[in-house]
Amino acid sequence: MAEPEEIHLRFLEAHEAEVLVDLIAETYGDSYDAEWVYRPTEIAARINNNQLRSAIGYLADGTVLGHMALMVEENAEGVLHAGVAVVRDAARGQHLFERLKRFSAEWATAAGYLGLFSEATAAHPYSQKANIALGAHETGFLLGWIPASVTNNAAQVSDEHRQSVALFYLKLNEGPLRSMYVPKRYQAIIRNIIDTSGLHSYLADADPDTVIPRSTKIEIELKDDHNLTVIHVTQVGLDLIKVMNNERERQLTEVNRDAVYVDLPLQSHATQLVLDSLTDQTKFGFAGVFPNRERNGDVLRLQAFADIDLHVEDISIASDHGRQLLDFILSDVPK
Repeated sequence: MAEPEEIHLRFLEAHEAEVLVDLIAETYGDSYDAEWVYRPTEIAARINNNQLRSAIGYLADGTVLGHMALMVEENAEGVLHAGVAVVRDAARGQHLFERLKRFSAEWATAAGYLGLFSEATAAHPYSQKANIALGAHETGFLLGWIPASVTNNAAQVSDEHRQSVALFYLKLNEGPLRSMYVPKRYQAIIRNIIDTSGLHSYLADADPDTVIPRSTKIEIELKDDHNLTVIHVTQVGLDLIKVMNNERERQLTEVNRDAVYVDLPLQSHATQLVLDSLTDQTKFGFAGVFPNRERNGDVLRLQAFADIDLHVEDISIASDHGRQLLDFILSDVPK
């Protein structure tokens, strides 16, 4: 087994894209739930277009032991998405994931980014503990996000079922604070998330005289490889709850999705005002906060499920904050 000091860190170059493909195939086979990681041409294009920075840990002889990516999300400013973390068995126990993320975070800090958000599997606590060791904190849990078809040698699960992920935010630099117009139902838990994680935001009261459009506008993101749907609300209208519930019903019963998530813009006064007036009518539960998912703003994510077993008893928690957050989320799951 390689000692930590023997492992070197750097970013992949575009012509080395096959390195990532090989790592993913070795760890996940063909089950990884993002198709682009199997396409070297697309990986190279993302690196060349500054949409992807792939950090690797390797030995002096060139053997690659692990990988972690920094990804620029569409329409996002200031915050990078960290993910596609893979560590070979030869480096187990050497804290390579933590070292790769620290290396990447140091680069992103120097580059002026405000923070990193990432998802960590809740099937085991290892990657969660590594995030916490770096100073990251949980901002939510996506129940049932990972399809049963995904297999990972690190996950200690005895049968195949959907698995959950913990959302993490790692603050890197100070920056301007953004106002969040959070519905009263979620203000206490989101205030706790802000205070713990250092999100560049604060809770604000919506202007009661805000003119709210009659119609809600949404964009539907179909994630066939996950068998789930994400509803992106681009304009909050007076019919928001009706639109959300109708689309939820359509996706769960007609399209036969296992899960449906909805993203609501927290920079919109209407998000607070409409949900406060109709909060008991929504058929979604709290999932968490995505930092800077929309340009100059944050997103409230809600979630709903088909009649599936979420195996919540298998969710591993690595911090007291995470436990408090998960307890609230489970209490808010629509019956």
